[in-house]
Amino acid sequence: MRVLVTGGTGLLGNTVCRQLRERGHSVLALVRSEPDPEVFEGLDVELLHCPLVASAENQEPDRALEDGVQSCDAVIHSAAMIHLGWRRVEESMRVNRDGTKRLAAACLEHGKKLVHIGTVNTLAVGGRRTFADEQTPLDHLGGQIPCAYVQSKRASVTEVKSAVAAGLNAVILHPGFMLGPWDWKPSSGRMMWEVAKSWKPLSPSGGCSVCDSRDVAAGTLNALERDVKPGREFILAGHNWTYQQLWTAMAKRMGVRGPLRSAGPGIQFLTGLAGDTWTRLSGTEPDFNSAGVQMSAQFHWYDSNRAIHELGYRIRDAQESLNDAGEWIQHRFVLPERESGG
Repeated sequence: MRVLVTGGTGLLGNTVCRQLRERGHSVLALVRSEPDPEVFEGLDVELLHCPLVASAENQEPDRALEDGVQSCDAVIHSAAMIHLGWRRVEESMRVNRDGTKRLAAACLEHGKKLVHIGTVNTLAVGGRRTFADEQTPLDHLGGQIPCAYVQSKRASVTEVKSAVAAGLNAVILHPGFMLGPWDWKPSSGRMMWEVAKSWKPLSPSGGCSVCDSRDVAAGTLNALERDVKPGREFILAGHNWTYQQLWTAMAKRMGVRGPLRSAGPGIQFLTGLAGDTWTRLSGTEPDFNSAGVQMSAQFHWYDSNRAIHELGYRIRDAQESLNDAGEWIQHRFVLPERESGG
């Protein structure tokens, strides 16, 4: 099978490319610009250089993407813009919603199966005593924080479902918080990198569902290869941990001191206020804005049983994921204090 993969330079997309080749499939990877040679080194992967969406200056992109879809047997769409803030909504919508709409339309036009990578952030949130699943009402425990990422990724899922109603064969997957090797940018591994940069005495008060990017990639390929009802959604999450647990485990692997406790409401409010104030003064929204802070106080805890039973999804030991992700970050990225020390 020849498969078009978007987001091939990212953590999940790159892992998907590697596993596709291991299973004997050929890969056409969509890239916006020439990637670092390391990203695809040793992989027999063909590159398709074209934008997923039209630029602001050029509203009429060529049909290179559509031709790429036509040349393949199926598409895995893992590319996305991630901004956990109140700003950049329009840009996020253009990439996540409009890019998905274009890709879904091309798959529908040429009769290709689409595996769309969503996120658990488009679903309901869990709680300290409850895990959310694919059927949990979206307003459960107050619902997700409607930041740019949540809004635009939900819009992308809506586009896929609209195309399914029109006849598209598509499966929608929702990964949890992924860790693993081949995190080139880094993306999720950035949290581990930040924990290692300097001591963080307070962790966020919420939690996330920690999973391995290699397991999510395997589940993605299973969704591609199996006969799944069009429009079926699956959560591919993992171990439901508090951020204090996660940051402590990350700090241990990075050789730094872990957090003493989680932040209280007052600290969280002041952190978000400081970020929003900086946004107003500078015009640039930092990661520690009030949207991101509010999200980190929620429990994004999920039940992956549907994927386990229907896709053969497996959740490996979190220690293995943390060990491999930590080793990757330490070998690929130089921490500022270590760099200054020679």
